[in-house]
Amino acid sequence: MAKKRARQQNPEPFLADDSAITVSKKRHKPPKHHQHERKLISSGTSSILKEALIQQKEINEENEGIITPNNLVFAEEPATFLEEEDINDFGGFLETQSHFGGYEEEVNEEDEKLLEAFISKNAGQTLADLIVAKIKQKDAQLSSEVGPLPKLDESYIDQYKRVGEFLNKYTAGKIPKSFKHIPSMQLWEEVLYLTEPEKWSPTAVDEATRIFASNLGVKKAERFYKFVLFPRIREDIRKNKRLHFALCQALKKSVYKPGAFYKGILFPLCESGTCNKREAKIIGSIIQKVTIPPLDSSAALLRLAEMDFCGTTWYFIKLLIEKNYSLPYKALDAMVAHFMKFVEDERIMPLIWHQSLLAFMQRYKNELTKEDKANLTTLVGKQRHRLVTSEILREINNSQNRGDKEEDLIRANRRGLNTHLPHYSPGLLGPFGV
Repeated sequence: MAKKRARQQNPEPFLADDSAITVSKKRHKPPKHHQHERKLISSGTSSILKEALIQQKEINEENEGIITPNNLVFAEEPATFLEEEDINDFGGFLETQSHFGGYEEEVNEEDEKLLEAFISKNAGQTLADLIVAKIKQKDAQLSSEVGPLPKLDESYIDQYKRVGEFLNKYTAGKIPKSFKHIPSMQLWEEVLYLTEPEKWSPTAVDEATRIFASNLGVKKAERFYKFVLFPRIREDIRKNKRLHFALCQALKKSVYKPGAFYKGILFPLCESGTCNKREAKIIGSIIQKVTIPPLDSSAALLRLAEMDFCGTTWYFIKLLIEKNYSLPYKALDAMVAHFMKFVEDERIMPLIWHQSLLAFMQRYKNELTKEDKANLTTLVGKQRHRLVTSEILREINNSQNRGDKEEDLIRANRRGLNTHLPHYSPGLLGPFGV
């Protein structure tokens, strides 16, 4: 029987045999990130739980009144209580009293500058106050800075001169875009005069009035009416004895800005003193046909009433009165004062003056005071007309006073039925007839 081989044993079992050392083919990989975090969380939560249990135990012991060495740490100093007299004498803490028992720290000038840099000087102001202050500051700066106007470039001058040549022959079609941009320019008047408005065709004046009346403000539109449209209308009436249709359309479109129309066309015409009947009839026909706001017309009446003696002025007053506006008392009183200026006048008033007074009484007789009617009766007694004066007296007698009740008006109408006066229509006499 064959002998078994003797087993070789390592005399030092804790030491690895050189022959038994084998290199492992598997590499040791580092632990993954989530495994590492789990170990940290487990080790961290165990310590947190221990601290929480200790604190919970201390809280329970304090609630139960058990005295422990931990409780004595905060009870070394005996508690001091104020007596009732000390409490009554206590006046409270001062605003400048420090919490550190009179300790004061000296602040250097550099520290103060740094502190002021971080403190806002406008701490009590809101954002809206700051915005309003900035806007006022900017407005004051713009109003104080009155510098020279910028000069036009040579390219602009040549361009708008060519536009002016185009407008001289314009009859129909599109207007150049560069001309439409003029109302939005700062130097719009200088650019406009480069196009030579006095040479424009009537159709070009109509289109220009439409553009400027819709894009300019009241003051700028007034200047356009006064220095461009108004001279062109008077010149056309003087040359042709009538107004071109396109210029008549331009005059209608100018009423789109009623304040500018009155200040730029009507008032200069009345103040010139050279307005003839033809001009008054043509411009008056526009006032009759076009709707104008009552406030602008009331202001125009006040302005016309302050002007000097002129027949065309009374013609425009008559036209505005016949539009039957609801005038304020201020305008009515101004009209009465205007007519009363001629109570001592020795001149014989023309027919248009009597017609304007009759139109005023027919529409506003119930809005006048008793004193006004008495003064107007005296006026009519001195300034008489063989056809119109009786109509004015009839309107004065058959009317109620300002503030009277309707019953008084009914009685006045019944008294007026007993006296029969002939009725003459002032329209048959014509606006300037005798």
